[in-house]
Amino acid sequence: MDFALQKTLELILIIGIGVLLQKKVAKQDLKGVKVLILSVALPATIFVALLKIELNGTLLVFPLAALTFNLLMLLATKYFLAASLHKEEKSKKRTLMMLLPSTAPGLSCFPFIVTYLGDDTLALAALADIGNKIFVLILLYMLAMHWYRKNAVIEKQESSSAKLKGLFISLINEPINIVIVVGLLMLGFGLNLSSLPSFFQNTALSIKDLMTPLVLLFIGMAVRINKGEFKLIISMLFRRMGLAFLLSGLFAYAIPALTPAMILLLVVFPQSACSFWPFAHMSAIQSMEGKDKQPNPTFDVNFGLNILACSLPFSTLLIIGIFSFSDYFINPITLLGLGALILAISFAPDILKANSFRTDRERKITRNSLRKKVKLTIAKDNYENKNSLNDAKAS
Repeated sequence: MDFALQKTLELILIIGIGVLLQKKVAKQDLKGVKVLILSVALPATIFVALLKIELNGTLLVFPLAALTFNLLMLLATKYFLAASLHKEEKSKKRTLMMLLPSTAPGLSCFPFIVTYLGDDTLALAALADIGNKIFVLILLYMLAMHWYRKNAVIEKQESSSAKLKGLFISLINEPINIVIVVGLLMLGFGLNLSSLPSFFQNTALSIKDLMTPLVLLFIGMAVRINKGEFKLIISMLFRRMGLAFLLSGLFAYAIPALTPAMILLLVVFPQSACSFWPFAHMSAIQSMEGKDKQPNPTFDVNFGLNILACSLPFSTLLIIGIFSFSDYFINPITLLGLGALILAISFAPDILKANSFRTDRERKITRNSLRKKVKLTIAKDNYENKNSLNDAKAS
């Protein structure tokens, strides 16, 4: 059996076990599993991976590339991806602009990168995630606060600055960020994993091995999708996927010297699930609006929660599929063609609906015009008949 296919079946089997555990695991219990992944297993994995690379100035390309992708997706969501939403659905459009450009590679991408591409590529992905963290933790929060102040009945400048200060503190205190900073400092001083005591190395390696099965079990246990807005959300996720393939294809085409591993990293990283942090920002603003008794909410938080619920399994299956057929996804032309095809298919129902609406409107106008002509003709005939009758009486 092919190695990639065998790995894929192993990963899907673990996810299936997680699905079977759904009835035995309550939603609140999943928070503990998520904390274990993001605060213990993932930091250990990133720490081990970082200490295996050689630090140089060219590595700044990775966080800058991730941040560039986030900003391009933000603009695309505003002017392109969410263009089909009705003008009155402003809260949903803002929600999409917060979630679609964000990525959460820790839960949906890193386990597969380390499985298929190894620790070296995972280290580069962790560096790229620094740019993504700056976007989701700082820039999106500032954007959310801008919308809140613009939409709010009463502005609260002090609470906004206090909240921003608290956000910077949380950025510094997050275990993943601490691990990245410590790892980069050690690399700067010429230290690596072998420079640490043996018991510390063995502990980090043992915890690292927990990450992939924990994440896959979490994905299986967390899949609980609300069917109310499923069609709209899947359409938006397909548009996000298509645009990400186009951007990855453009980067891969512009830099032909990239290795297959780097192209795959360039493809799968943008396909990560939507980040939880924008949802946290929106939830915080929702509570502020509750105190202000704001009649028009800035965000549709329930809609955002449904997006997160759909995004994680969607991205996970997509990334597994990319790695399973990796030979097809290292070709920039294939990426460009696939991205364009997916976008065309995802927008086709809206285009057909718009044309159908336009046709129905034209038919309605035509019918109304014919009715008016018939009424005018009947009125004219009645008028002439009445005049003829009056002339006959008079004679």
